[in-house]
Amino acid sequence: MGLFGMFKSDKGEQMTPHLAFATSLIYMMGADGEMDNEEVGQLLSVLGGENQGGTIGVGAQNRALLDKAIKIARSTPLERFLADATPVLTDAQKMCIMMNLLDSSFADGTPEPEEQVLFNKFLQAFGIAEDRFRPFFEVIMLKNDRSVFINQSHPMNQPGYTVKLSA
Repeated sequence: MGLFGMFKSDKGEQMTPHLAFATSLIYMMGADGEMDNEEVGQLLSVLGGENQGGTIGVGAQNRALLDKAIKIARSTPLERFLADATPVLTDAQKMCIMMNLLDSSFADGTPEPEEQVLFNKFLQAFGIAEDRFRPFFEVIMLKNDRSVFINQSHPMNQPGYTVKLSA
């Protein structure tokens, strides 16, 4: 137990799917070394932010979840977190996390290289092939491509173009 071991909790935090979800988003937010306002806003919206006196906040239950997630992300190497989280997640939960990670990486504009690397580590740890995830990626890309509204020359705005998912 090193000198600082006495400050650690005797019991490790029990990993749950909801905690894995929140912690995953914290890892993504910190991947590029900074947490932008857009990323924080996106995190609050997916965790169920509440309006408190005209401001966006987090309810008490989600505040506790967020505090635990931050603690884990600060103290646990990513590989260890993924090894702990993966077995408690269903396929649907893994896919939900992946879509939210991708959406979070777009919150401040475009995914930074560090966010792309982190995203790929999650894909690999969760055992999700890129080909399987590609249609979901395309949906999130379209969702975040607001240029379709301001650029009439956008390839997707051309006559006859139909949005469809690749198989």
